[in-house]
Amino acid sequence: MKFEFYNPTRLIFGAGSLEQLGKVVSQYGKKALLVIGGGSVKKSGAFDRAVSSLKTAGVSVVEFSGVEPNPRLSTVVRAAELAKKEACDVVIGMGGGSVMDASKVIAASVLYEGDPKDMLVRAGKVPKLPERALPIITVPTLAATGSEMNCGAVITIDDEKEKLKTFIKTEVLYPKVAVVDPELTITVPKAHTAYGACDIITHVTEGYFNGIDGTPIQDRFAEGVILTVLEWGPKAVSNGSDIEARAQVQWASIVALNGWVQAGVNAPYPVHMIEHTLSALYDIPHGAGLAVVNPAWMRFAAKFRPERFAQFAQRIFGLTALGKDDLGLAMEGIGRFEEFLRSIGCPTRLSELGIGDVTEEMLSYWADKTLEVLCDEEGRLPGRPPLSREDIAEILRMAM
Repeated sequence: MKFEFYNPTRLIFGAGSLEQLGKVVSQYGKKALLVIGGGSVKKSGAFDRAVSSLKTAGVSVVEFSGVEPNPRLSTVVRAAELAKKEACDVVIGMGGGSVMDASKVIAASVLYEGDPKDMLVRAGKVPKLPERALPIITVPTLAATGSEMNCGAVITIDDEKEKLKTFIKTEVLYPKVAVVDPELTITVPKAHTAYGACDIITHVTEGYFNGIDGTPIQDRFAEGVILTVLEWGPKAVSNGSDIEARAQVQWASIVALNGWVQAGVNAPYPVHMIEHTLSALYDIPHGAGLAVVNPAWMRFAAKFRPERFAQFAQRIFGLTALGKDDLGLAMEGIGRFEEFLRSIGCPTRLSELGIGDVTEEMLSYWADKTLEVLCDEEGRLPGRPPLSREDIAEILRMAM
């Protein structure tokens, strides 16, 4: 291992933390662009509480609503134009991962010289990363992406020439502060609570299975996150008002992707890259797509690294070999994982996402779109193993 770890985001965590929002934001600006999604934060009353806290602290508010579940670059550009027009000096992302991701890119776009599309990763092109951004404050209302405490964002390019779900990761996108109040997740529906649980687990399984060898502490970190979600996720799904369950899952979400678990692992995210293609084309919930793609990818990848997946089966599900070889044990563990996803209400097949009548042409097209975002010098999607166009199609075929 050889690595640097850096995360400058200040975290304020716990029930009732939303009341501190105004005091926090006033340290960074006096006029905030408050970014929200489809309006659930207004229905829950959280929006009014946030605005009240901000105004009490002397921060004026410019609202931008309507960020999509898979946020569009065109939406980001409109929001940035509003922030410029209103001379906003701080951006608050209040919502799920899509809202927080959009808020990060909005904050950078306000100060960016050039086309914001050039910030984003696309195969064969070197992104022109932003060097500045307005201060960003995140207020998550969903336990899933962990976007509140990292410097990444996923955005869908939706102009006439391209439709591509891709990403950006750069230091200026670190939020200054994450105000994390688990009470804000109480109104999240059962389905999206379950999808969030899958998203959290997938964030750490990406590194667990695709990272370098010889990272025992990170392995245990990842296993701890997974076991926490296996224990508390079903409780949050079955009783959304269980604030203890909501808090434990929320903390797992943050830890899963704030860089701590991944430190030194140096892993790509092939499952996410494949799922991004599906959610870009079919506008499905990201976590639901991961619930379909991840077990299929696991079954494919286990053939190349069976001992690693056998370890997963033993440590996560307590399975023993009982005469099985590593691959047999690995497949049993993957089966248990898929059973867990189904038990909390996640889809595990493409048909359950409403994607039916899949043809070979569709599989090839999806593989090509995935490789348009990211590929190595040999045209493969990075991972263990690296995935060719045919491999990606096979994984998606296994998800049918």
